[in-house]
Amino acid sequence: MNRNEFIKGLGLVSVGSALIPATAFGQDKPAPLPQEKVSKFVGSSHGNFDVVKGLYQEFPNLIYCSWDWGGGDFETGIDACGHVGNKEIANFLIDKGARPTLFVLTMLGKTELVKPIMEAYPQLIHSLGPHGFTFLHHAKKGKEDAEELLEYFTSKGLKEDKVSLY
Repeated sequence: MNRNEFIKGLGLVSVGSALIPATAFGQDKPAPLPQEKVSKFVGSSHGNFDVVKGLYQEFPNLIYCSWDWGGGDFETGIDACGHVGNKEIANFLIDKGARPTLFVLTMLGKTELVKPIMEAYPQLIHSLGPHGFTFLHHAKKGKEDAEELLEYFTSKGLKEDKVSLY
């Protein structure tokens, strides 16, 4: 290939690239979900199941959204129901495809999922959930379903239910 053929080839590539729509590269995205809807969804996920269901029907992707309560204290709907012990909302969100965390799985008493991960990554015991709530807090919120995990976390030395994030 000589220089002239190379330059002509570059011209065709440039023209062809300009004709390909931006969506071919995944650049044509919708606008972010309204902040007031994200805030209401996360806030309602603490305990207002009817509002959660209604907002989910209107904006299904709210199950993936997080809200910053300030200072980097991020919380999703699944986080919200997890730290207050709302199993009904947690199971609804998981059924709809929300990404469960170790914290909500602790609250739900999913010992067979939580313990192997904690054994593989023991440093996670010091991880903090939203608002600084610990695994111990989530196990307590799980009541009888999470009794085994409550004993487990206590045996690992966890004493605090909440640690300041700031």
